[in-house]
Amino acid sequence: MFRHDFLLTYRTLLRYKTSFFINLIGLSTGLACMLLIYLWVSDELAIDKFHEKDSQLYQVMEHVDQAGSVITRKSTSGPTAEALAQEMPEVEFAVTTTYVGSHTLSVGEKDIKAEGMHVSADFFQLFSYDLLQGDKQQVLADKNAIVISEELAIRLFGTTDDVIGKVVEWQQEKSYQVSGVFSNVPSRSSVRFDFVLPFKAFWDENEWVTNWFNTMPQTFLLLREGTDIEQFNRKIEDLVREKTEGAANHRTPFATSFSQSYLYSQYENGVQSGGRIEYVKLFSIIALFILFIACINFMNLSTARASRRMKEVGIKKALGAQRKSLVVQYLGEAVLMTLFSLMVALLLVALFLPQFNEITEKQLDLHVNTSFMVPLLLILLLTGLIAGSYPALYLSNFNPAIVLKGKLNSAIGELWARKGLVVFQFTLSVILIVSVWVVYQQIKYVQTKNLGYDKDNIVLFGREGQLSENDKLESFLFEIRQLPGILEASSTEHDMTGHNGGTYGIEWTGKNPDDRTEFERVAVNYGVIEMLGISMKEGRSFSRDFVTDTAKIIFNEAAIEFMGFTDPVGKTVKLWGRDMEIVGVTRDFHFESFHEVVKPLFFYLAPQNTWNIMVKIEAGREQEVLAQLQQQYRIFNPGFSLDYRFLDEDYQALYVAEQRVSVLSRYFAGLAVLICCLGLFGLATFTAERRLKEIGIRKVLGASEWGIVYLLSGDFTRMVMIAILIALPLSYLLTAQWLESFAFRIDIKWWYFAGAGLVALLIAWFTVGLQTIKAARVNPVACLKEE
Repeated sequence: MFRHDFLLTYRTLLRYKTSFFINLIGLSTGLACMLLIYLWVSDELAIDKFHEKDSQLYQVMEHVDQAGSVITRKSTSGPTAEALAQEMPEVEFAVTTTYVGSHTLSVGEKDIKAEGMHVSADFFQLFSYDLLQGDKQQVLADKNAIVISEELAIRLFGTTDDVIGKVVEWQQEKSYQVSGVFSNVPSRSSVRFDFVLPFKAFWDENEWVTNWFNTMPQTFLLLREGTDIEQFNRKIEDLVREKTEGAANHRTPFATSFSQSYLYSQYENGVQSGGRIEYVKLFSIIALFILFIACINFMNLSTARASRRMKEVGIKKALGAQRKSLVVQYLGEAVLMTLFSLMVALLLVALFLPQFNEITEKQLDLHVNTSFMVPLLLILLLTGLIAGSYPALYLSNFNPAIVLKGKLNSAIGELWARKGLVVFQFTLSVILIVSVWVVYQQIKYVQTKNLGYDKDNIVLFGREGQLSENDKLESFLFEIRQLPGILEASSTEHDMTGHNGGTYGIEWTGKNPDDRTEFERVAVNYGVIEMLGISMKEGRSFSRDFVTDTAKIIFNEAAIEFMGFTDPVGKTVKLWGRDMEIVGVTRDFHFESFHEVVKPLFFYLAPQNTWNIMVKIEAGREQEVLAQLQQQYRIFNPGFSLDYRFLDEDYQALYVAEQRVSVLSRYFAGLAVLICCLGLFGLATFTAERRLKEIGIRKVLGASEWGIVYLLSGDFTRMVMIAILIALPLSYLLTAQWLESFAFRIDIKWWYFAGAGLVALLIAWFTVGLQTIKAARVNPVACLKEE
């Protein structure tokens, strides 16, 4: 029986080649999209899940009252981890880390850049980074120890063997002894680093980190099994307030799952509101939509050609076949069709996976193992059942007495079902087209809108080595200003692309004593404000002509508005207890992404606190100037390489997730429209074949070719128009919701929707027109003489 059904299915597929290839292309394309998105989603969901005790691993974060709202951040006080480990029985291990940064490591004459951070001694007991050499309980016990990755060991020593005990110089300032080697950090880790140093060394050299009122380090916990996290969070909150004697009531610390924080990183007013998980959901839905569109093609084409198979069904039923066996046969056809399509889809995935990895910045691959094969088989069966369910139930329901007489009257319900599926297809397509256009316009907006400062042709690099000394810094800046092609050079604490550091230490007359609003602080050298092209609204910038400018301060408009000043220039505020005179007010500029409102900010003149060097280069001379800059850097800072980046590229990196969504959504929307068109083409072909004699009679009676085209296209046009009317309000709601995540966003224009509808209509007309024009030009004699 199975062999008979298989042969019958195989012959059926060969007999209807047009339908077969339309279904093959549609289903394979839909399945390929599904598989690519499945690989990406699986990888996103697995980030940071490789740690052995993932369910017990938590990160301490803080909600901070800020200017009438609440911001959420990962930075904590330096003593937090140690206090929690000592005073909270729920804590098995507690670790403090700094943020990962780029540093110069030297061995002999070899100087290389590597990414590293300072971490507590229990780091390798809390996180599951595999140690190849060294004892995880002792590897960071000595504050002069360094633990390196196997890749870094090869870069420094040419081997991973016998490196324990060897000396590595850090920043050409301090020597550390290799105490361990760990496996390269897995690709599914959200934290990427090449080496770690003991946090004890950082603690000893930075007195501010010992203070409960200062925040910057990150705190991670391994909690004991069964810990009530809500109760534990209340205890953390009480602990911080106790240590700060109530002076930090604006800070509410809490512990959250470490691996979950990758996907759920976004907070609004202290409430978790999404993050990367939104894009995981978005593309999962898109994958299902595309696959369902392909399944609709199969349903429509299968039911549309029912008249060709009605006698087969009638004979089988007359010979005693049960409806159940017919359903199984037609579902088998659908599953076999899906199997063929899946084979093609796997080839497409293998072909396009490198390009997909480039777009997503992932390292995805096709591993044929249980974890991949089980979902693959489920996708195969579900797709086959969904695609074949309606055709199987429809075909198996034929009355043998009627169909053997050659009569098959299409029921109104069946016609409406087919039209409804086409409407649904194009509704999804129009929604995708509108969404793609809105995302594109928003990305274009954030890339082209005036930020309030000039980010173009500015090179940025960190101070290190001898340039950490103020006199060497000034000499270096003086020399490079003389280089042809360099318009200006200075130094700043801020990189202009996000929150770099803030303070509550601003005091002014009339300030609420309970207010703990954080002001963004920007230590600058002379000339930074002018080089960045930041406009002054009132007053002046810092100048060498005024020797007392180290006691002056410049605010942005948002800060002046928050403080309630009307004529700010000349007024005095206190910064960390020191009197500072306001000499200027800048216009607001965007130092964070457009997701954020412009926050209060101030500049103060403190060259000794600036850690980034900025150089403005003449447009068109970048390569020439950079070569000269590198030469001067080697002269002033021997042993260090110039690790520069462009400010405009750093700014673009703020929107890498949105840009990725924009690119991927364009591809997927295009594929969805293509699949819809394939289905529409198949239906148009079948309709033209079924109405061929009608077309011949109409032409004999004088109908024009364009009249025939209009007649055949009318139904499809109405279906697409209905789809457009349904899709436009839905697409408005979806795009408006997405735009709400931006504090600064485009206005949604009516022509976005009109354009998307017109594009869908033109594509449908073109697709249907190919067949209707061909049918309209048929010779009436040829189609009528068959009768």
